Amino acid sequence: MSALRIDSRSYDELRPLSLTQDYLSHPLSSVFISCGGTRVLTAVSCEDKVPSWMKNQKVSGGWVTCEYGMLPAATSERCRREASAGKQGGRTVEIQRLIGRSLRMAVDLEKLGERTVYLDCDVIDADGGTRCASISGAALALGIGCKRLFPEGENPFKELVAAVSVGIIDGVPMLDLCYAEDSRAEVDMNVVMTESGNLVEVQGTAEGAAFSRKQLNELVDLAECGLKQIFARQREILESIQ
Repeated sequence: MSALRIDSRSYDELRPLSLTQDYLSHPLSSVFISCGGTRVLTAVSCEDKVPSWMKNQKVSGGWVTCEYGMLPAATSERCRREASAGKQGGRTVEIQRLIGRSLRMAVDLEKLGERTVYLDCDVIDADGGTRCASISGAALALGIGCKRLFPEGENPFKELVAAVSVGIIDGVPMLDLCYAEDSRAEVDMNVVMTESGNLVEVQGTAEGAAFSRKQLNELVDLAECGLKQIFARQREILESIQ
């Protein structure tokens, strides 16, 4: 299969990916992730307490939650800070819930104990796939953070999680869409998967004609191909942490 893409990539090729650990000085751990033109700073912080709703409902263990935001200059047209608007937008709420759900799959909450782990994902440059980059970067940061929280005890971190976008453009399935591709895709999909190959979430939408079950399977297979490459990069860094 061949197709001419904006940046001359093959249909099954990821954008250039880089993961930089400990980009910040103060949090428990941080990872700066760059996927082509999309750049996200992810950080992990921890408190030795759980949300009040867990105590009220007598839920044992800990909690993992996320805050996601986009800097005003991250897009071609300045986007207003949501703090100045007095509330979060629906897109922001949906994305941070997705990231939180995805990263809770990576941790045994019972083993985490009465702690709340905060994942902060700040988009500084957006060129498509910001939620996927946030998940992939935050998962690595979470793995590093858990190693540091539990240097001798039983580590609650179970496995890595990553996400990537796929889509159909001019009838051709493509991996890791940039914004220009995403904005004209006939089908747009985000796939979140664990390192063991289990699906966490699949978000897929047809923008034009409906797509078939066969095309759905092709897109998930294409996403898995890209995710295996992301897992390999995450794993290399995580195993280097002492």
